[in-house]
Amino acid sequence: MNSVKIILEVSGILLIIFSLIPLIRNDYWIFRVFEYPRLQKLFLNLVVIIVYLSLFVVRSPYEFSFLVLLTGNILYLIYQIFPFTIFSEKAIHNISSRDVENQITIISSNVFQDNKNTGGCLKMLYKHDPDVILLLETDHFWYEQTKELQDKYPYKILSPQENTYGMLLYSKLELIDPQIRFLVDDQIPSIKTKIKLPSETQVVFYCVHPTPPVPGENSHSTERDKELLTVAKEIKKNNKSTIVVGDLNDVAWSYTTALFTKISGLLDPRIGRGFYNTFHARLPFLRFPLDHVFCSTDFKLVRLARLENFSSDHFPILISLQYELGASVEQDEPVADAEDIEMAEEKINKDT
Repeated sequence: MNSVKIILEVSGILLIIFSLIPLIRNDYWIFRVFEYPRLQKLFLNLVVIIVYLSLFVVRSPYEFSFLVLLTGNILYLIYQIFPFTIFSEKAIHNISSRDVENQITIISSNVFQDNKNTGGCLKMLYKHDPDVILLLETDHFWYEQTKELQDKYPYKILSPQENTYGMLLYSKLELIDPQIRFLVDDQIPSIKTKIKLPSETQVVFYCVHPTPPVPGENSHSTERDKELLTVAKEIKKNNKSTIVVGDLNDVAWSYTTALFTKISGLLDPRIGRGFYNTFHARLPFLRFPLDHVFCSTDFKLVRLARLENFSSDHFPILISLQYELGASVEQDEPVADAEDIEMAEEKINKDT
């Protein structure tokens, strides 16, 4: 039993360390990657404390201190993920009445470049029939195999890449001044365009897919953070009705994502509704909310859903939003303080 006790105590201490590592504001991947599994850390913390109390009688000050620390860590993790539970106040309100002329439905899907199930992807898209489709990790194979979408989606911005960072944007709604941009890396595209709603209202639309901080691809989060915060700063400066969609390679509750919303002033529809974990589709215990949609305060929510998988490592995500001019009065815009602005500028100006 002593060996079991040692294993539980070592596991508990490691979980506490892994929970605190992200507090170190360093771009190196080892400090950023532990931001991802907060749900998993919470679950494992609970397992350790339950098993420990089930098997052992707490007598010594050390044992008591160990349990206090574990309990504190559980409360800390709950505090971090609480905004993304149904018990938290919603950042974006549900619509009270429908105005189809001011609605837009979007599906964003990271298809996984090596996945060849284009038929499953098309079936999913035709079933849900969105106004706008964003397909990520799309190479020339995916470009050729999804060409038929152009019959139903006459407006398009196509940037297939062989490096897992291709983008295909299809739209039923008119695209105005469409641009493919390379903000940080000349091999990593992003998209900026205006979309004209049926009401003639124009919405600025961004598509992003920055690189993740993982060994073998990018050892630091610098490029990811720089791209996201460059877009955020531009959004704030332009002060237009805006939607941002994409695989941010970052979780909803990370420091960088929170900084992005503060700098841009955009809202996260998951707040108050749930996690909507989209990756990894084939590993249920290792799922994180990596695929995002953010919008300005003049939108309300019609629908938000995680859709069926078609052999990708990501689930598609669907969002339907309604533009309402008066919504900005009802919904609070995230606000950056002086420290947030200084941090954002530092990251934007940092060499990559």
